This record gives sequence, C-alpha cells and structure tokens, in this order.
Amino acid sequence: MMFKKMLRVLMATLALVLALTSMAAADKLLCISKQELKGEMTVAECVAKGEQFAVMDDKGVVRILSPKEIDLMRQTNPNLFEMKAFGMRHRELAPEIPKLPPLAVPKTGAM
Repeated sequence: MMFKKMLRVLMATLALVLALTSMAAADKLLCISKQELKGEMTVAECVAKGEQFAVMDDKGVVRILSPKEIDLMRQTNPNLFEMKAFGMRHRELAPEIPKLPPLAVPKTGAM
C-alpha cells in the first residue's frame, strides 16, 4: 500500500519535471532583417526574398543563422518554413520551435 502511494508521488514528480523542462527548452525563429514583420509572410517567403533569420532562446541569447544553416534546417525540418514569420519587435507573438543543439567548439591542443 505504501509502495503504491510512493510510486504515484514519484510518477507525478517526474511528469512535472518533464513538463517544466519541455517548456524551458523552446526557442523562437525570428527575422532580424525585417524588424516589424508580424506574420504577414511565411518563413519560406522571407528566406526567398533574402531576409536573415536568427534563433533566440528564452534568455534572449541570439544565434544568427547562416545561409548554409538555413538550407540544412529546411532539409531536416521543412515545417518550420511554413510558419508565419515574425521580426524582433514582435518576438512574443512568434511560435516556439525545438531547441537547437549547442554550437560545436573545436578543441585546441594547447593546455
């Protein structure tokens, strides 16, 4: 009886932790060359016009995407390019995207 109660508490705690980490693990894809953009175009339309994009995390850290990164992102997750595009001024309206992996940092031989 006590084991079942403890198991329920553990399961509820685990569910809460997973829910909180999934909420914190969201980034936003934002147009940085058209600040006022408010969903009038899709990300694909903006990219076709040569607009620049960046990914901003929940702490405000910005990662500017290169054309190569945009191409690779289009190949691996084409749904992102069907989303409405938002500029930096309307970032609170932009939909969240899955968190990008951290940038690779080359190791140096000097120590």
